[in-house]
This record gives sequence, C-alpha cells and structure tokens, in this order.
Amino acid sequence: MSRIGKQAIAVPSGVEVKINASNRSIDIKGPKGNLSFDWRQEVDVQFDEEAKNINCTVVAGDDATRQARALWGTTRSRIYNMVEGVTKSFTKKLKIVGVGWNAKAQGSTCILSIGFCHTVDLIAPDGVTFEIEKGTEITITGADKQAVGQFAANIRSKREPEPYNGKGIMYHDEVIIRKAGKAFGA
Repeated sequence: MSRIGKQAIAVPSGVEVKINASNRSIDIKGPKGNLSFDWRQEVDVQFDEEAKNINCTVVAGDDATRQARALWGTTRSRIYNMVEGVTKSFTKKLKIVGVGWNAKAQGSTCILSIGFCHTVDLIAPDGVTFEIEKGTEITITGADKQAVGQFAANIRSKREPEPYNGKGIMYHDEVIIRKAGKAFGA
C-alpha cells in the first residue's frame, strides 16, 4: 500500500479546486497561478468540500497491480505539488562561474554569454519567470514544479560544470568535486 497515496491533501483558503470525473482532470486555481492535471484511469481523485481535502484512491479492480499502486502515490504527489505551487510557488537558483560569462534578460528570453562565439537564447515557458542578479545569478520561479525544474535543467545543460577548472552553470547549492589534472600526476 502506498503510504504517500493514503495521505489527504489539505486545500488552503483562497484555492479553488474543480474536478471533472468524466475526463479524469483536476483544475486548481490560486493566487500564484492556475494548473491542471489529467490523472490515469487506475486512480480515482475526490474533493471533499466540507473538510477541504483531496483524497486519492486506487480503483477497486486494480488493487493488486504494482503499477496502479505506483501511480497512486505519483498522482497524490503531483496534486500536492500543484496546491503548493499555486499558493507559494517554486524556485530554483543557478549561478554562472567563468571569466566573462554572464546572462541577460530580454523579455521572456534568457540570453547566455557562456564562452561560445555566439549567445545562447532560451525562452521561458508559460507560467515561469526568471530574474538575473549581478549578471551571474539566475532565479527561476513558477507555480508548476516540473516546468521550473525543466527550465533550470535546460539552462544548466548549455554549459554543465566541469571538474578541472570549476567553470559552468550550476545550481546554487551544487558542489563540484575538483580533479587535479595532468600536472599533478607526473
């Protein structure tokens, strides 16, 4: 049995929940944005308006399948992250390390100058915003946890940190284990 799937999701005040059982979709609206999610047929989602709770259960015939139990916990986590996102929003911080490397914002486009002969332009997805501080620190915020993480991963993938000089784009709390190089080996 899923320990995560059993837990009820508390809905804070100011958040609207609409469930469409025929389409298996849930829409959540809050002060930070609007999100929607379509769940799988192995799971059932119900909203108790009096208790302000969302409950996820496994459909009766699929109790024994391992995949149904996995989807049960996953569905509950996705809906919980949606509720958290529309109330508090999620953030990821990146830092750029390298001489002369920086980033600039131009509308919803992040322009990276990271040692190539050209700039790298990345467009933020809908619902995701970013701020650039000091030219080397990027803060990404948004209601959708997956979209925020994916945009941060896309930025990082353009110049991943390397272990010899320590240059690259890394998460703010990421630790790069440095290697000595050839000069120390001889």
